[in-house]
Amino acid sequence: MPIIRSEYKSPVYLWNGHIQTILPALFRRVGNVVYSRERVVTPDNDFLDLDWSKVNSDTLILISHGLEGSSDSVYALGMVRAVNLQGWDALVWNYRGCSGEINKQYRFYHSGETTDLHFVLHYAASKGYKKIAMIGFSIGGNISLKYLGEQSDNLNALVKVCVTFSVPCHLQSSAMNLARWSRKIYMSRFLKSLEAKIKTKALVMPDKFDCSHLKNIKNFQQFDDLYTAPMHGYSNALEYWEMNSSIRFLQDIKLTTLIVTAQNDPFLAPECYPIHQTKNHPHLFLEIPEEGGHCGFYQKHKDGLYWSEQRAIEFIAKYI
Repeated sequence: MPIIRSEYKSPVYLWNGHIQTILPALFRRVGNVVYSRERVVTPDNDFLDLDWSKVNSDTLILISHGLEGSSDSVYALGMVRAVNLQGWDALVWNYRGCSGEINKQYRFYHSGETTDLHFVLHYAASKGYKKIAMIGFSIGGNISLKYLGEQSDNLNALVKVCVTFSVPCHLQSSAMNLARWSRKIYMSRFLKSLEAKIKTKALVMPDKFDCSHLKNIKNFQQFDDLYTAPMHGYSNALEYWEMNSSIRFLQDIKLTTLIVTAQNDPFLAPECYPIHQTKNHPHLFLEIPEEGGHCGFYQKHKDGLYWSEQRAIEFIAKYI
């Protein structure tokens, strides 16, 4: 599909991608979201915590959060509120270890782990919904796009449309970009959260986790070499990134999908903008606003919605 010309403009007082990323994450407050939590047992005897927000609709929006996020991430809460205002049910699924309690198995989640998404999607589909849409933020978008490519002709027929925001669809270049000194504030935050989970896992699985290297880890490559890759069957970070980058799977997607990524996203490198892969694709729409930051897209609206929430609702309503 042709690249969509975006109409989004950030307010002038949010003058760069860092501010557009950080201020909404720190200072936005989203009210009127009430979750009902359900814990489900996975096929490998682990658990996932699903947070539902229902308005008695036959349409469900399945939302996947970003790295070290959760159903309580402000962008997820904002989207749930928008979805409910539209009259649709929402489900935010928390990845393994992201719901406030560490998971049971040796493995965690990772940036391209799709088996849990598959399990949750089919579990949700069994609840009697007539239509399902998917929304993914950041690595949740990478997971969603990779899953759609993997499933291709075999995707559950209830799924009608997908929207993603701020996707690091080329994991290696995004990791290298975040390792730059100018991105240290983001890297430090992610590593602090990830390292805390490794320490927690080590308390219950001391024979499988060596924490002695944690103090020396400065970037994702070091962390993924030591933990993510071996935990999930990859030889090193480079193999893990290559095998799980959704850009490799875009050609196989057969679902109407919108990919929205700000040009000034401080998390992403040029390789994360799939212009070549989407320009002649029959099912993919790519929208690259000049501004917006990473999962930011602030915009005043009478209902308190951000531009990203309005955009997702508009697109889904057209195709669902």
